This record gives sequence, structure tokens and C-alpha cells, in this order.
Amino acid sequence: MTSGAELGERLRAGDLSVAPAVLNLVENRRKRDEVAALLSAVAPAALGGEARAHIVGVTGPPGAGKSTLLSELVRAWREGGRSVAVLAVDPSSRRSGGALLGDRARISFDPNDEAVFIRSTAAGGRLGGLAPATRAAAHALAAAFDIVVIETVGVGQSETEVAEVADTVAVIVQPGSGDVLQFLKSGIMEIPDVLVVTKADLGEIALRARRDLSAAMRSLGERTKVVAVSSIAPVSGIDELVAALDEHRSGLDLAARRTAARRASALADFAAEHGERGIRALGGRRAAVDFLATQDPGLDVPTLAAALEGQRG
Repeated sequence: MTSGAELGERLRAGDLSVAPAVLNLVENRRKRDEVAALLSAVAPAALGGEARAHIVGVTGPPGAGKSTLLSELVRAWREGGRSVAVLAVDPSSRRSGGALLGDRARISFDPNDEAVFIRSTAAGGRLGGLAPATRAAAHALAAAFDIVVIETVGVGQSETEVAEVADTVAVIVQPGSGDVLQFLKSGIMEIPDVLVVTKADLGEIALRARRDLSAAMRSLGERTKVVAVSSIAPVSGIDELVAALDEHRSGLDLAARRTAARRASALADFAAEHGERGIRALGGRRAAVDFLATQDPGLDVPTLAAALEGQRG
């Protein structure tokens, strides 16, 4: 089996073929030392800066058309010459602990295209959240791919966890799905960098949803882009959505966003290992966050989690 350090070295060299091995490693709970070596090998210190990829979170309620939309986004990104990895987070099987849906079950792509990698990953019993393996995979694959997508289970407010990992979060809304104000009251609407109204082929109902959401964002003083798309023939709005995602990325303080993501992942990993009792031993979440803020911004997630362990005593 290839070591974590070797996988990291190959990712740094742009070797996309190691993506399956990377996923297998981070999902192996008995290989924590190897996962730590992998993440150290793709940390900013090893890369000479932040990883190359644009990490995009895609979330929204069930039935909104996320997977159909992603099929079109993957096609558009590939036509633009960009490599794409998609981590589709599915509910966990109670029996095996793995994802209930198999790899590539919902997103269409060319299976012969070596610059596309799509894998279903398990939520790990974290309803709407991200398992540590998904976070680790996103951090690692960002070293080699141009785009890394995390598509999350659409179940509500707990999906705000995707904002802790992604550079850009796109929230998918289907037209005719309820009062816009109800969306704005829910936690999920606190995180979008781009709002996407799907099923634009429905005509006026989709246009009304886009207008209402745009007006609501303006009333809140937000500059969130609202894009209407149709993922079925005739496909429309996909190029506009790609441009909106790119525009958001270009305006980021990427180092600050990624530093925050690594620190959030370290705290999430620590909490997954030790639970709320462990958090209390640190003096609570605020104390843990304050401690992490004192650490070197370039540190990888396992090193930060180990620092929290040291604080716990």
C-alpha cells in the first residue's frame, strides 16, 4: 500500500490517478498516522502556499436537482480544461458504515476522462454534516485538482458545516418550494456565496423565485449572486453560474479562508474523537477556537488537532 507521504508527494506533482487511493486511505480509521503524513505533505508549508483547487460546496434540500446540476457543471469545467473531483456525501449505511449510494450513482460524466474523479462518501452518522474523512479528502485533493466539489446531504441547518471547508458555497433552491422568507429564516440561508435557482425551464415560476431571492438578498444588504439554471435541454445558465463561482473565488482572501477551514476541521476532528466532554475539557468551544487562533496559520489539520490534544492534557 502506498504511504500517505508518497500519496501527498504524487498529489503535489499533479498526479490525479492517486485520487482513489487517497479516498481509501482517509476512510481507513486504522491509518491515522498515514492520513496525518498525507495532510502534512499537502499543507501550505509543503506546497509553498495554499492548494491550487477551488473548493466548492454545493448544498440544498432534497429534490432541488443538485446532482443533475453537477453533471452540467462538471461538463462545463472540463470543456474549460479544468480537472474536477466530486465528493458526494451520502447517508451512512447502519450495517457497513459506508455510503448508501455507490460511486458515480447520480452524476453523469465520461468514465474514460482521467481528469474527473467522483466518489460517494459517507456522512458517518453526522446528519447533514461532514465526516472527518470528507474534510481530509477535500484538503488533500485540492493539491492536485483544479476544482474540488463537496455535495452535501440536503437536510437543513446542520449543512452549514460545508461552509467551514469550502472556498465558495452554492445553495440550490427549487422554484415553487415555499415562501422566500422561510428560506431566509433557516440556517442554511446564512451561508450561501451563490444562490442557484434550478429548473429555469419552468418559466415564470423560476424567474419569480430568482427575482424574490435577489430582492431579499438586497434588503439584507447582501451581494450574493442569484443565478437561474436549467440542467435539462435546453440547458441554460451554467456558464453564468461558473462565472459567478469564479468571481467569488477571485475576491477571496484565500489564505484566511483556508486557515479558518483547517482550524474548523481540526476542532471537528477533535470533537468527533472526544465528544462534548472533550470540548468541555478545553474550556468550551470558544476557548478551543481562541487557542487555535494562536497557532501557525500554515499548520495542517492533524497537527492542529494534536495541539488541541495537548491542551486537553
